[in-house]
Amino acid sequence: MKLVVLDANNPAQSFPPLQNALREPNGLLAVGGCLSSERLVNAYRHGAFPWFSGDEPILWWSPNPRLVLFPEKLQISKRLAKTIRQNKFEVTVNQAFDSVISKCGELRVDKEGTWISDDIKNAYSQLHREGIAHSFEAWHEGKLVGGLYGVALGNVFFGESMFHTVSDASKIAFTHCVNHLMVQGFQLIDCQVHSEHLVSLGAEEISRTEFSKLLATHCADTGVITATINTL
Repeated sequence: MKLVVLDANNPAQSFPPLQNALREPNGLLAVGGCLSSERLVNAYRHGAFPWFSGDEPILWWSPNPRLVLFPEKLQISKRLAKTIRQNKFEVTVNQAFDSVISKCGELRVDKEGTWISDDIKNAYSQLHREGIAHSFEAWHEGKLVGGLYGVALGNVFFGESMFHTVSDASKIAFTHCVNHLMVQGFQLIDCQVHSEHLVSLGAEEISRTEFSKLLATHCADTGVITATINTL
């Protein structure tokens, strides 16, 4: 099946049907376009997200199956629960978005590089300024040691990336994120693709068709996460 090439000058252009996504590579749906806020919001509402390296055109994906977490199914191991009780970390919301996305974008130890380019950082920072993208930060002794960022639309939070420099910091931030979202009525957290790290926290795979149905139900309006500072 031929990939649809999106028009960079038409951010309102519709994405192709999800069933048109390639099987190999799994979920590749479209190529090109732009990273404007309008385009990104349209993508998430449709069930797609951008993922590409710096030397590639913008690639849009909708994999099958899709990894998601229903907030009420969050699993906390005994070891993680013990860490939470120790109060080693302070967790905040929307207090260091640019720092979190920059940390997520730093080159990995294996030197294979990162997909979080300057263009991605600028695009999501703009979404953050518009109240659509949000970050959760874990601090230890005044230093940012873990966190994650994502996009909130309707009652769905689309997780994008996380990092840690201290053991358990990203899990602490994620746990706080899930609890924070659940209190505010969020029904679904998109985790995109399989990750043992997230599966251990309760994430599960569902079909792309089921994911699309959930978006139709829970992703109607833009959701805003309040910038309340809380601790675990």
